[in-house]
This record gives sequence, structure tokens and C-alpha cells, in this order.
Amino acid sequence: MKTKQYFILVCLATLFIIGLTSFSEIEKPTDKFVVVLDAGHGGRDPGAISNGFKEKKIALDVVLELGKELEKLNDIKVIYTRKTDKFIELWRRADIANKADADLFISIHCNAVANSKPYGTETWVLGEKNTERNFEFAKRENEVIFLEDDYEKNYAGFDPSSPESTIAIGIEQEVYIEQSIALAQKIENNFKQKAKRKSRGLKQKSLLVIRNTYMPSVLVELGFISNKKEGTFLNSKAGQHKMSNALKEAILDYKKELNNNVGDNILIDSEENKEDNLPLDEVSTRIVKGVTFKVQIAASSRKLEAKPYNFNGLSDISREQHGTIYKYYHGATSDYNAIMKLKEIAKSKGYASSFVVAYKGDKRIAIEEALKRR
Repeated sequence: MKTKQYFILVCLATLFIIGLTSFSEIEKPTDKFVVVLDAGHGGRDPGAISNGFKEKKIALDVVLELGKELEKLNDIKVIYTRKTDKFIELWRRADIANKADADLFISIHCNAVANSKPYGTETWVLGEKNTERNFEFAKRENEVIFLEDDYEKNYAGFDPSSPESTIAIGIEQEVYIEQSIALAQKIENNFKQKAKRKSRGLKQKSLLVIRNTYMPSVLVELGFISNKKEGTFLNSKAGQHKMSNALKEAILDYKKELNNNVGDNILIDSEENKEDNLPLDEVSTRIVKGVTFKVQIAASSRKLEAKPYNFNGLSDISREQHGTIYKYYHGATSDYNAIMKLKEIAKSKGYASSFVVAYKGDKRIAIEEALKRR
């Protein structure tokens, strides 16, 4: 009897350990950069089929090769939404990434249209720029929800045929759009420069697969399988190797840029840099009541102590968290001329891409708007 009880206890302990192991596979290690790779479609959802090429197969082949290469790196953990020809609901793909507390979510697809001439890559981020083509494209990708059980419950009444629905989902991931754009630009640049493919550029549309991911997310269209030449390339081992390598290098470049605590091409755009062209007053001070100016010096995935030794000796450092990114600022003053001088000091310390931001209370406002309040 004791032997039997012991055996049962051993079995239960074993099952418990197995359960913990399975759970740990989706838990994010604190010392690793987690990338979730999503092979589009799968199982009863074939995706596009054209010229004998299947989107679901090509997407999976590229994901598996990309993941294999990334897994060779000790500081990266790869999680797959699927590794076989299996149907995975769109909401579950995002759920996998969120439970893993991932740093990136990359969904891989192939394009297809009735016209056999178009070719080239596209990388999409979530957004509400729904031109007629963008909306039809988003509608086609999102209609896969009708293959799912309980889709009405899982998508809270979302209607792929409604432009209002697609606009609404763009708002939910707004905090990550800037980082997503940075990654998308790197991907498209690599497709063009390293894989020698035609890049159709970075685009925005409202896509359910990246609707609820709480991290920078992109959807990559590797090319048009409706174009026989491009489909043949994407279906070949050589073509898939080139595309997966271009993706790998983009991911590594993005990761390196974050971990270097440098804001170049991360959260900077032409709007944010307009302050560089605004003249300083002749007077020594330029106080703007109710406004606080700061110098943004860096954006990183790493949470650093706001101490001078972490920022090349700069003092008066503050830190804000935006999603998975930490933004670091130097100085805080209502004097516009003073903050411009602090920006020059930051640049002299090595933060060449520093720029001034303005806040009214806790709300970020444009520099031009802030200066009108003088």
C-alpha cells in the first residue's frame, strides 16, 4: 500500500513539474529579449493560394528558419504562435505574445491580388490611415475571424466590413506605433538592400492580429505569390533564406539600438525636431507659464537608474515608461532658452539626437503650441 501511495505521489510531483515547465516556456526570462514569431494563417485557413503557391506554407517555412537562426543567440528567446500547419485564432496569437511579455511581435504573410504584375515587399504597422486599398486589404486579412468558433464573443462585435471598426482598433496600440515603425523601416530597408527585393514601403492599416498586442508589432508581406516569378522565389529554399536573414538582421539592429540607450530613429520624427529651427530670443530668459520643457536624450528597452553615471555625466535625469520603452529626459524648466542650452549640453555629451519636448501638466504638447502661450 505504501509503495502504491509513494508511486502516486511521484506521479503527481512529476505532473506538477511538467506543468511548471510548460508554463515557464511562455514566461519571459528577465535577461532575454523575447520575440514572438507568427506564421500567418494555417490549418483550415490557407491564406492566399496562387500559381500553386500557398501562403500558409511559405509563411511557416520562413518563420521556422528565422526562429532557428535567432535561437542560436543566447540573449534572445523565440516563441512561435504555430510550428505546424495548425489553425490559430487571431486573438490567441496576440494572447500568446502578451502572456510571454514579449518585446516584439512579428506576423509573416504573403500577398496576392488578381493582377499578376504587382510584386515587392510591404511591412505594415497598426494605424487608421484607411485608404480604399488599405481598408480592403485589412478587411481581407481580418475576415479570417469567421472561421473561428465564438468569434462574436472574442472580438466584441468587431465587423471587418466596417471602416469604423478598423479605425477603432488602431487607437488601442497607439503607444507602440513609433517603435513599430522603427522596426518596420529596418525590415523594409533590409529587404531592399540585403535581400535585393523591391520594397513597396512601410504602410499602416487596422489589423486584428496585432490589435491587442502589448508590444511593438508588425505584419510583414514577403511578396506577391500571384506574381509567378516572385512566388517561385518565395517558395524556394534560397529565397526563404534571404528573406529570413533580412528579418533577422532587422530584429538584431532594432534590439541593439534600444539597448544602446540612443534615441536615433526610435521616437524622433520631423514634428518633434521642429524646435531645432525655432530661434532663441535675444533676452536671457523666455519663460512660458504653465509649460515644462525637457530634453529627451534616449529611449531604451532597459530600465536604468536616473543617475549621472548612466548618462555620460548628465545630471537632472528623469525617466518615463511608455509600454515596453523607457524614455529618458535631461532637465525640466519653464524657460525655453534654458532648455535649448541644456539640449546643446546633452549633444556635447554624446546625445546627438536629443530634442526638446513640452508638457502642459501631464500632457505632451507641440513646441509651437507651447511657445504661443508666452
